[in-house]
Amino acid sequence: MASIAALGIGSGLDLNGLLTQLESAERQRLEPLVQQRASYQARISAYGRLEGSLSAFQNALTNLGKPETFQAVSSSVTGEGLQAAASASAVPGSYNVQVNTLARAYSSATLGVDDKSRDLGAGTFSFNLGDGTSHSIDIEAGASSLEGIRDAINAQQGDVTASIINDGDPNAPFRLALTSSKTGTDAAVSSLTFNGFGDELAVDAGSIQAGTNASLTVNGIGISSQSNQVTDALQGITLTLEQEGQTATVNVTRDEAAITGAVENFVKSYNSLQSTIKDLSKYNAETQTAGRLLGDSGLRTVETRLRSIFSEAVDGEGLNTLSEIGISRQLNGSLELDTDKLKELTSTQLTQLSNFFTGTENVGTDEANGFVAKAGSTVTQLLDENGPIALGTEGMKSAIERLEERYAREEVSIARTIERYRVQFGQLDSMIANMNSTSSYLMQQFDALNAQLGNKK
Repeated sequence: MASIAALGIGSGLDLNGLLTQLESAERQRLEPLVQQRASYQARISAYGRLEGSLSAFQNALTNLGKPETFQAVSSSVTGEGLQAAASASAVPGSYNVQVNTLARAYSSATLGVDDKSRDLGAGTFSFNLGDGTSHSIDIEAGASSLEGIRDAINAQQGDVTASIINDGDPNAPFRLALTSSKTGTDAAVSSLTFNGFGDELAVDAGSIQAGTNASLTVNGIGISSQSNQVTDALQGITLTLEQEGQTATVNVTRDEAAITGAVENFVKSYNSLQSTIKDLSKYNAETQTAGRLLGDSGLRTVETRLRSIFSEAVDGEGLNTLSEIGISRQLNGSLELDTDKLKELTSTQLTQLSNFFTGTENVGTDEANGFVAKAGSTVTQLLDENGPIALGTEGMKSAIERLEERYAREEVSIARTIERYRVQFGQLDSMIANMNSTSSYLMQQFDALNAQLGNKK
């Protein structure tokens, strides 16, 4: 059978070019499948975009539904000597704090040794802490130099750390310095001994600095703390003491900006979601272009379910609808927030505002009774694996799989058709070549006959 390269040699015709044109024409049958697959893939991307916007709205709802969102507080310090950080459990108010003394860690040092690497013999390092606990570290000969003892103490990852200092003494400059890893009397070393090292290793009594607690006064009440970070003096407030003999005022106020910010983020994320829905379902008459999900039943389900969220009222006393807290629905489907009204409610009806969004407890039923719980339930169902987005996405993926199978079948069919053309062209080429050969032979015979008869051409 003639190959593509040999086609046309016998006939002189451009059979290769003709075969290429026929193949190109046959492959036009694949173009609708390619376009349809691209359309399905674009719809999958559109579903992903919708899911992303819906998830962002869900996150805004989740933050708005946390009770601590409406318990947010901020703290400020007027004066010197300390810093303050307030958590959601802090009680708004003003607190006068006086820092009397700071907490300090125990420290001491041994008498000097002439060589920090010289072995001091086997021994035991023992110490007791102010909290009543006892500790002991055995050190073997050969590893009992000042450096070895330091390393053995630090390897314990314990309550005392060691280092070596050089005090400049010409005869015995090297000392083992010991420090409690924490401040306060409980972590301070109450007694310390070096047994078995001879007289060369002993604590210098003059170097001992006792561990002490911090002392402060809060609104006239004396308080002692093992640490300079005081967490239990004021509810929900961590005080960091920095300087002795200073007085400061800690002001804790309700963080209304955080509350209004959470509501504003809810409105913003919903409007962004609505913008996404409109973009995916729009139709431009001038350009005759449509959104990727125009007429899609899944998108209509999402839009309808979201619209239903704002038609429900929250049960209970106080605030029951979004409009009562300054959120109104516009004709284009977006939300608009009256920030002045919200700020007024934050200042005067914070409990009712919190109950509207987060719900109330002990209502005798497991049914969601706050706006966020109701809305969140709807959004969760929309994002569920059996929800409209997931089902629509899976439908498009299944359709693409069927298209790819059909595409593969069409390619096989086209290949067979082209091969049939190739065989037929080979036969045509051979036939024309034979005809040309016969024609040439006959012309030669006629020329020879004419010559015999003496006929002139």
